[in-house]
Amino acid sequence: MDLSYGSEAEAFRAEVRAFLVAEWKPGERRNEDLREFIREFRCRAVGAGYLYRSVPRRYGGSEQPVDVIRAQVIREEFARARAPMEVGGNGVNMTVPTLLEKGTDEQRELFIRKTIEGNYIWGQGYSEPGSGSDLASVRTKGELSPDGSKWIINGQKIWTSQGMQSTHMFMLVRTEPDAPKHDGITYLLIDLDQPGVTRLPIRQMTGEEGDHTFCEFFFDNAETPVCWQVGARGQGWYVSRTTLKHERAAIGSADGLGNQFRKLVDLARETGRIGDPLVRDQLARIEGFVLSHRYTSFRLFSCSAAGEDPGRVGLMMKLFLTEIGHEMALLAQDLIGEHAFVEPAGAGGRGPRGPRGPEKWLDQIMGSLGNSIAGGASNIQRNIIGERGLGLPRDLAMASEK
Repeated sequence: MDLSYGSEAEAFRAEVRAFLVAEWKPGERRNEDLREFIREFRCRAVGAGYLYRSVPRRYGGSEQPVDVIRAQVIREEFARARAPMEVGGNGVNMTVPTLLEKGTDEQRELFIRKTIEGNYIWGQGYSEPGSGSDLASVRTKGELSPDGSKWIINGQKIWTSQGMQSTHMFMLVRTEPDAPKHDGITYLLIDLDQPGVTRLPIRQMTGEEGDHTFCEFFFDNAETPVCWQVGARGQGWYVSRTTLKHERAAIGSADGLGNQFRKLVDLARETGRIGDPLVRDQLARIEGFVLSHRYTSFRLFSCSAAGEDPGRVGLMMKLFLTEIGHEMALLAQDLIGEHAFVEPAGAGGRGPRGPRGPEKWLDQIMGSLGNSIAGGASNIQRNIIGERGLGLPRDLAMASEK
């Protein structure tokens, strides 16, 4: 198996590495200047063609040709130098690619640059108290204002990540109550800084409650311009599939899974159970899955570089990642024992300090359950694999809803 990228890619790697040596020097800045330094560094990296490569220059990107090998080299070198890449979150991962694919020129001009510069933070307005995996059942209602210039929104959204920080939201709203449920939804963008929007943090089972966790939104005659509607009226379900495609691609990675496994091995050492034959068997089994996921990602990368279709395996990666993460969480829970469900001292000051390794395993254990929902529930993923990958007949329960 040849995993080299070739001489041209390695020459490009040297170019990227030289740029980072010259431009990424955080140690020379005082702490109070670091945020501005990162902003300036990203601007220089965009100018060099390393960040926001798929975004046109008119919207603040570097507008580079699609080249998956160069993109991978950039990721590797920035990670090696511990240099910041693109601003994270829903905006860059979901809103921007959705607007590039489905938005109008006006919407791209209004939102993309301010999003990639970190001025706009986007919440996802999909889930509702009675609508989770079945997004087509959303009930938040949108009605046109008498003059037809605005959508008036009433309803509730829940489980919005970083919702307390969000400045804007992309959301699914039912605008055609008499249409078939997949055809009566409109995809809207909305400014959250207005009297008709109320947000409340959700206290999680881990005890966390703050800016970086979930919150719920209530809309009481909230308004958004009709020109902020993405795609045709009543066709928001189909626009949302574009967004979900980018969300699934952004969840997890082979590198992240490998790092998590290494921490799991460290935890087994810390708890004194690395020599336990049963633990070693479980670690070996999980490592096999981790390596399988990694080398499958290499295969997908190779197919992408060659312009080839990888087939059904591409549908399986998010589900496989979720299952492996849950397996690791279960073993970590067994290794830590009763301490797995007590927040360590120093993280809010609650509970005794038990074995925890280099990270908060409580979050990993609970989060592994959440990942089976995020980016498309696992049962939905299995339906997609069965129907699109294996050619099985459509689920009768789903088909009856059409």
